[in-house]
Amino acid sequence: MSASPHGYSTAVDKRWVTRGALVAVVFILLGAAVYVFGQFRPFGDESIDRSQPAMLKAVRDLSQYHAAAGEFQVVLDIENDVKWVPAALAGERTLFVAAGAVNAYVDFGSLAEDGLVLSADGKTVELRLPQPQLDKPNLHHDRSYVYSQKRGLIDDFRALVETPDQQRFYIAAEAKLAEAAKESEILQRAEDNTRVMLTGMLQALGFQVKVVPD
Repeated sequence: MSASPHGYSTAVDKRWVTRGALVAVVFILLGAAVYVFGQFRPFGDESIDRSQPAMLKAVRDLSQYHAAAGEFQVVLDIENDVKWVPAALAGERTLFVAAGAVNAYVDFGSLAEDGLVLSADGKTVELRLPQPQLDKPNLHHDRSYVYSQKRGLIDDFRALVETPDQQRFYIAAEAKLAEAAKESEILQRAEDNTRVMLTGMLQALGFQVKVVPD
């Protein structure tokens, strides 16, 4: 057995080298096994859903006929400035793309009172349609997003430690969508669709229909 210049035998050195090589091989094999398991998952995944079943809390009768629906998109340009402070230091300007739907409906609740008047001979129905109304906008969150945003230095630091609040953009977007729906033809379309539907149904029952503007 030969000795090294430092007094250690070469056999000991070889033994430590062999152990180191074995440890390296073991780590390589473990890494390969983890990679293969992660890529192919031979035993499959298991997802356990322990959620409670949904509970019915309330039931209410509806008398609304949804006669038309419109899809809208709007780009909000909202700027928040801080007085007497340069925009490079404080302030924020955001372009927010919002998409959503607005339904136009007719409430048939009033038809039971004076909306349907049968003539004395029972052959003609006088139909008075209620005015259509707009439902609350239904914002599509999966298609609404911040397109671009510029902040001052102070607001940039604040964004690093605070969770971004997009609720104000959603509220502003709903207002814009409702405004766009009012200016569109959706209300007229709902009125026409409702008149055609009720007229066709009554005529199929053998009545003549006279539509009276509300």
